[in-house]
Amino acid sequence: MEYRINQRTSDKISVIGIGSSYLSETPEKEALETLEMAYENGINYIDLAAGAAECFSYYGKAFEAHRKDMIYQIHFGADYASGEYGWTTNVEQIKRSIDWQLTKLRTDYIDYGFIHCLDKESDWDAYRKNGVLDHLLKMKEEGLVRHIGLSSHTPSLANTAIDTGLVDMLMFSINPCYDYQKGDYAIGSSDERMSLYRRCEKEGIGISVMKAFSGGQLLDERTSPFGKALTEYQCLQYALDKPGVLTVLPGLRDRKDLEKLLGFFDASDEEKDYSVIGTLVPKEAEGSCVYCNHCHPCPAGLDIALINKYYDLAKAGDSMAVGHYQKLEKNASDCIRCGHCNRRCPLHVDQMSRMQEIDAYFQQA
Repeated sequence: MEYRINQRTSDKISVIGIGSSYLSETPEKEALETLEMAYENGINYIDLAAGAAECFSYYGKAFEAHRKDMIYQIHFGADYASGEYGWTTNVEQIKRSIDWQLTKLRTDYIDYGFIHCLDKESDWDAYRKNGVLDHLLKMKEEGLVRHIGLSSHTPSLANTAIDTGLVDMLMFSINPCYDYQKGDYAIGSSDERMSLYRRCEKEGIGISVMKAFSGGQLLDERTSPFGKALTEYQCLQYALDKPGVLTVLPGLRDRKDLEKLLGFFDASDEEKDYSVIGTLVPKEAEGSCVYCNHCHPCPAGLDIALINKYYDLAKAGDSMAVGHYQKLEKNASDCIRCGHCNRRCPLHVDQMSRMQEIDAYFQQA
């Protein structure tokens, strides 16, 4: 397993975690064996926005002995009174739901208490006016919630919540469909979405990724906007390459699903290469580096994606990015202008010109 650190909380988080949309469909014995296998393979981050109520007891039984090693993000607004997932901003319903979830999970604390599904301005108003945010903050003061999180599909509202300074973790929908304005949750322009990711990295806010496969749409050539299916590994790599991303949370059903996901760590670069997105990118998004590494290896030995990433973060005001850039073994000034990167870029970025631009910027930094 590979891990990344949330800079605001110091939590060490597995780059692949578990989403809970489908686990309740699995018989208990198989579910518990799957979760134990996940633990044994180093997965430590769990999202508890579940599809149905059954899976909470699965986690409680599987991880009670390992609770200190696990990190739970629990949603204030997800309600399971009916046995199926429901959504509410009623503070009394939320209190009952949180108490019920903690009992089923066999725990007395929450690692990340999430403001749930903030997609409209009215949602944000309701969370504040109905006392939900106050209740979440009270639980944090009491030590029952360690950190505050936020789930959203809307960049503008995510930024509004982040402006409060409360948010330590953002759960956001990241995949090529949504980032390039395809699908129900493709909210915000590609630039607006990328700016949000960069802001999170700059401010040390971790991102946990939902809907990495676009609800399975990307995995089927009949529904993929590319006209061909992407693989799970291409989608995982795409999400993990975005600034700020710490973990991707695919929904698991059984050991077969888990074995497939764990194969990501043994997959070749070719198996993770998602350059097919070049066929989808809208004209207004062309020319923007998304750090996909498709231009690698550089004949001159430059880490082109990382150079671009540090440049974009530095321009966004991240002072640490300047230091990171300056410590690179080779930087933009070492570009030999061979054109290899330009020929391979699926987004038609003129990296040769960009290296000159980046070099000039950091010479003055």
